[in-house]
Amino acid sequence: MKPQRVIIFGGTGFVGQSVCEAMQRAGLRVTVPTRSHAKGQRLAHLPNVTVLAVRQQTAAELIELIRGHDVVINLIAILHGSRAAFEKAHVTWTAQLADACEQAHLSHPLQRVIHVSALGAAADAPSDYQQTKAAGEAIWQSFKACPVAILRPSVIFGARDQFLNLFAKLVALTPVMPLAGAHTRFQPVSVQDVAQAIMNLTTHAHPNITAATPVECVGPDTLTLKSLVQLVARWTGRRVWVFNMPKPLAMLQAGLMELAPGPTLMSRDNVRSLAVDNVAAAGATDTCTLAALGIKAQSLYSLESIYR
Repeated sequence: MKPQRVIIFGGTGFVGQSVCEAMQRAGLRVTVPTRSHAKGQRLAHLPNVTVLAVRQQTAAELIELIRGHDVVINLIAILHGSRAAFEKAHVTWTAQLADACEQAHLSHPLQRVIHVSALGAAADAPSDYQQTKAAGEAIWQSFKACPVAILRPSVIFGARDQFLNLFAKLVALTPVMPLAGAHTRFQPVSVQDVAQAIMNLTTHAHPNITAATPVECVGPDTLTLKSLVQLVARWTGRRVWVFNMPKPLAMLQAGLMELAPGPTLMSRDNVRSLAVDNVAAAGATDTCTLAALGIKAQSLYSLESIYR
């Protein structure tokens, strides 16, 4: 049976906005809970999307919020913070959501839960971000009420991303850029492809995709962090000299950036994440990539015109 009502937690973010727009085009009714009225305004132009202002919720209130929906999508995540903050966002919240889904399912059966994790999630990964992402996945792997699909995207690019746009701003300020993990490899994936993957999982069963077989969402291009920065510089008509920072210096720099006012641009946990490549697992087959969902991944180079 085709789902009619979808609830998206984290729907006002970068990926969430693209998902909501895709679901609007498909005629699905979407509920997006948010604590921020300003962020909710980003979706005001979508008539099929209902933005609900919520605060801290009891377990009963969360169950009631989910009840009546056919599909639950979890996009909530943080990139910076303490170990406790990562645990709260990626593990504690996920456990609360899973419990609420199980209870809501009793009165209105859920067709599917879709959970967006991260490429590189592993219990023995070098960073708190990656370890807690893996712990969140483990919660869904033991969930039995309805099918669960997990997506693991690499770094996500798009017109509104906070990754390439950050480097575009930095190369405009300086021709010399010391970088932690300059040689770390990535397979950037389009936000439109991630949104389409979520759409396809929402509207079709895909029984071979389960919580035990996460979908690795990667693009066709493999580039080092250094190459990504140089590419953005070239697109913006600039030249930049990028050199790899030794880890001790990178950790010191990131520690100072954590103390700086305003949004954190780089943290020590980010530096630890850069110790491993952010690419699809060796030997990955089409059964656990975007191809399994009928999606031909877009090249990063399709973004060039935005920067010119």
